[in-house]
Amino acid sequence: MQAIKKVVIAGGGTAGWMTAAALSKLVGQKLDITLVESEAIGTIGVGEATIPSILTINRLLQIPEPEFLRETKATFKLGIAFENWRKLGHRYIHSFGDTGSGCWAAGFHHFWRRGLNEGYAKPYGDYCLELKAAEANRFGLLSQQKVNYAYHLDATLYAAYLRKLSERAGVKRVEGMIDHVVMADTGDIQSLRLADGQNIEGDLFIDCTGFRGLLVEDALKTGYDDWSEWLPCNRAVAMQTESQADPIPYTRSIAHGSGWQWRIPLQHRVGNGLVYCSDYLSDDEATALLHRHTTGAPTTDPRLIRFQTGQRKQYWNKNCIAIGLSSGFIEPLESTSIHFIQNGLLWLLLMFPSQGIAASVRDEYNAKLRREAEHIRDFIVLHYHLTERDDTEFWNHCRTMTIPDTLKHRMELFRETGTVYKLQDDVFAENSWVQVMMGQGLIPETYHPIVDQMSGPELSQFLAKNMERVDQGMAQLPDHTAFIQRYAHL
Repeated sequence: MQAIKKVVIAGGGTAGWMTAAALSKLVGQKLDITLVESEAIGTIGVGEATIPSILTINRLLQIPEPEFLRETKATFKLGIAFENWRKLGHRYIHSFGDTGSGCWAAGFHHFWRRGLNEGYAKPYGDYCLELKAAEANRFGLLSQQKVNYAYHLDATLYAAYLRKLSERAGVKRVEGMIDHVVMADTGDIQSLRLADGQNIEGDLFIDCTGFRGLLVEDALKTGYDDWSEWLPCNRAVAMQTESQADPIPYTRSIAHGSGWQWRIPLQHRVGNGLVYCSDYLSDDEATALLHRHTTGAPTTDPRLIRFQTGQRKQYWNKNCIAIGLSSGFIEPLESTSIHFIQNGLLWLLLMFPSQGIAASVRDEYNAKLRREAEHIRDFIVLHYHLTERDDTEFWNHCRTMTIPDTLKHRMELFRETGTVYKLQDDVFAENSWVQVMMGQGLIPETYHPIVDQMSGPELSQFLAKNMERVDQGMAQLPDHTAFIQRYAHL
């Protein structure tokens, strides 16, 4: 095996510069790292909502949170509000927090389910601090109670910030358009030839070239698993608008007749977008619909993004690893785009092939990333399939379509017993599945028998104490905007 001394990253943006920062700061003391990008090629740059796992990479990179907030114009995110998904006029929040406290055998929702039967349970979300804080537009960092959160951020500013970190750590940036991928006799990638004649050689290549997959697909012909039979949306139109109110600490996901709309509040503007299926809505109709359902003056022209849901058959093929959109795309519904970048990077850091690329390591890397992508796929499909909407052809298709057997089993298990487990390599915790399944209308028919060890008064008191913890936390949380203004300037 050939030792890895030279790493070449093809493409910038969030994926490229996150990769450069992670490799240079965490394993890169003996690596020669080069990033090739062209200012003539735009980046997608709309992955502006995140999930809590982003805190892991920021902490590994030793990014001070107040500085991060200033540099990326970020706000805090406690969850996602889903509007019109179950049916028109219905709304629920998938929060990042834990809801109540359960026991070793049964999650809190089992206790809540019996309380619902007996008439003294409050709405399930009332037992979650993060959900109540989101609704009240509050946020803070508590010393006695953990608050689970993520960020809304400006992805372009985040990439620029990571570039500064990377270049300070020794990453070399080369401006240029990739003209040709030079292959070795072994079938590996040997170098990248640029339009100006430069030849960038490497031992390990990271493909961050977006949907095209210039290295992993155009050069290596890796292949792609198409998931559009379960996730039919294949277009998005994105536009930024001026803020008209203080930013709220959650993302809004508003279902429409052929897909859904996002609203992401940053410190300085609002990110808007419409995700849809072109079989049911034209690009012009989608753009007009987005304009009708945004507030604030547009600060950018609408931008059309075409995509195909799915994943590469291999994330790591030969001496090339696909990171970001080049590895696949599920869709932005649960804000997993930046998580996919991070997850690919963290496993690469753990398995970094400094002494050479072993087939066993490459196979394990691919297996882990494919499993996680399939769990996330099922979680996203759940939102579309578990609906009562029958008002359009699109929703009739989603409600009646055949779903993956893995998702079908999870839904049946929850419906019949209230059981839900966090599977290995599933980024979404048990409570995320519970919140979305119940938010979409799937209420368990029964609960775990251990709950019946409590008497009625004991259960009522148990539920009340869970509510009391939420109330105590809420009393300590300041206004979201006021907290940002104070904390970002520490």
